[in-house]
Amino acid sequence: MNALMIQGTASGVGKSVLVAGLCRLLARNGISVAPFKPQNMSNNAAVTIDGGEIGRAQALQALACGIEPTVDMNPVLIKPEADQQAQLVVRGKAVGHLHARRFREDRIGWLDTVLASFHRLQSQYDVVIVEGAGSPAEPNLRDGDIANMGFAEAADLPVWLAGDIDRGGVFASLKGSLDILSESERKRVAALLINRFRGHRALLDDALIWLEKRTNKPVAGVIPWLPLELPEEDAPYRHSGSADASPLNPDPFNIAVITYPRISNHDDIDPLAAEAGVSLRFVRSPDELQPADLIILPGSKHVASDLQWLHDHGFVPALERHLRYGGKLLGICGGLQMLGEAIRDGGVEGESTAGLGWLPLSTTMQAEKTVRRVDRSAAFPAGCRVTGYEIHHGQSDADPVLFPFAARSDDGQLWGSYLHGLFEQGAFRKAWLQALGFGNGDGCDQQQRTLASLDRLADALERELRPELLAPLLQGSCAA
Repeated sequence: MNALMIQGTASGVGKSVLVAGLCRLLARNGISVAPFKPQNMSNNAAVTIDGGEIGRAQALQALACGIEPTVDMNPVLIKPEADQQAQLVVRGKAVGHLHARRFREDRIGWLDTVLASFHRLQSQYDVVIVEGAGSPAEPNLRDGDIANMGFAEAADLPVWLAGDIDRGGVFASLKGSLDILSESERKRVAALLINRFRGHRALLDDALIWLEKRTNKPVAGVIPWLPLELPEEDAPYRHSGSADASPLNPDPFNIAVITYPRISNHDDIDPLAAEAGVSLRFVRSPDELQPADLIILPGSKHVASDLQWLHDHGFVPALERHLRYGGKLLGICGGLQMLGEAIRDGGVEGESTAGLGWLPLSTTMQAEKTVRRVDRSAAFPAGCRVTGYEIHHGQSDADPVLFPFAARSDDGQLWGSYLHGLFEQGAFRKAWLQALGFGNGDGCDQQQRTLASLDRLADALERELRPELLAPLLQGSCAA
């Protein structure tokens, strides 16, 4: 057995981060390791070396392994477009739409696909660390499951079950999840993990003894809460209120990011949020926009509906006022399309609409999606290296002289780009911020920050995990 699955008691307990940390720990110890998530649901995607889409978390985990991400690492990706409809991406390619009322029936056919991808990874690497999705103990999702215990049973994998103590109720959630599982599934759980602990470790001793006795499962470790700078798939609010207005920096550069309902790829914002001297916040009301030197319209999974949301919630007059007073505005991907003159639909979103008309370009939505990586020198505002990726249905009449931007207003107040990961490279980010009047950028590449956090996480796992449970992983096997 050369695979281990990390499942959680709920969404958001830290499964993605724990898998990334384990991958980093193994890779640092010379183990050939790869991540895998059979089914992911997220509008934050990355582009693989083989030209497909996978969940952003699996791209992060591949970086932790020191390898390039491939479509086999996340063979089924569900990208929500509306309350009961999502785009379905299988092995990196959009293949149609998924409707909530048929979700359980439709996913039955995916098991062979995900198993084939998993077995390919198994044949290529010493160890595969598998991430579950949500919770394995949801009664309404257990029939036909391929994301948690359904996959673990089909692939015959040992499981570590993780809970988040920071949100409270971790002992009840671990014990309760095990109680809901079938007998064979409970036997498959080889250990329990407690994540994000703040406080003195000795305070947990009695509770850990109680948990092990009541579940008959060892606690693999108690992982402390760590200040990590890692991209997240589903938490665009974590920067809110992060104003840096210390006595040494009484006048920060203020950035507001509008969080419409179908926001996508919000990790584009992370490099800006990490800049010293920048105060960045996500907002959902026009009353929250100011103060702002820069407002960002991020990516969107459904541009027409998110643009209508801006109109319905009073953002348009607030943005016009921001521009009248000299403020700057950046649109990324779907945000760029909103800033243009028109969005003509070719059967993708179901409706054509007028754009805000603030940038000189129009967009046509086409059925075939553009999915590609980008690595080239910028033409504007400085000739620095730019890396990133494009994922979009819309085709716009971009100005190549402005790359990586597709359009820019003559007065330099409005900018738009199709490139996700636009600010990953520190030199380019610094040059662009200087063009906006912020002259104190640190020029640090975002990947350096990410790798530093991954190493901090791996250090904590190496220190906190029980040696007898960690040893099989470090030997290239995952025996329960």
